[in-house]
Amino acid sequence: MDAVLLSTLVSFGVIFVAELGDKSQLMALTFATRFRPWPVIAGITIATAIVHLASVGLGYGLGAALPTGWIGLTAAIAFFAFGFWTLRGDVLTDDEKEKANRAVKSVVIAVGTAFFLAELGDKTMLATITLATDYGWFGVWLGSTLGMVAADALAIVVGRALGKRLPERVIAYGAAALFFLFGIWLAIEAVVELT
Repeated sequence: MDAVLLSTLVSFGVIFVAELGDKSQLMALTFATRFRPWPVIAGITIATAIVHLASVGLGYGLGAALPTGWIGLTAAIAFFAFGFWTLRGDVLTDDEKEKANRAVKSVVIAVGTAFFLAELGDKTMLATITLATDYGWFGVWLGSTLGMVAADALAIVVGRALGKRLPERVIAYGAAALFFLFGIWLAIEAVVELT
């Protein structure tokens, strides 16, 4: 079997499984209840491609890890802010709803930034670094990116289905709770990293 194909397949499988139930998959589900799926997938794909390219570079070239404690703490604070923002809620007119649905660029940037911060130092990033020490960089980058996007796309499908069946207030409380959970999770990881 071709080395690039082998490294792509191995990386896809490892990262897809690692992403199942991970905080970023839960984030994808949360974002999918509030935004259209394609901008969410685009944001995830862009952030994942960048983070995993850096991971492959670390694993393949340097074999070192990023100092993730302070980054994790910053991300935790951002998720607490997302949670409060979600609880506060907004009321949109029909015209504003249409504009919001067309505001693809801002959704892509918001989702991409959130995923970028959440993935720094995450288990999928560390798994990608580890894979890159044993396999070719391109196959690991391609497979890990596709594996993570596939797992998160699965969460988006579930999130969209739930969003059509649940009242908006329940979705807002659920989304806020998940953002708070992500914030707590990231804060604990950051404190452990910094101590």
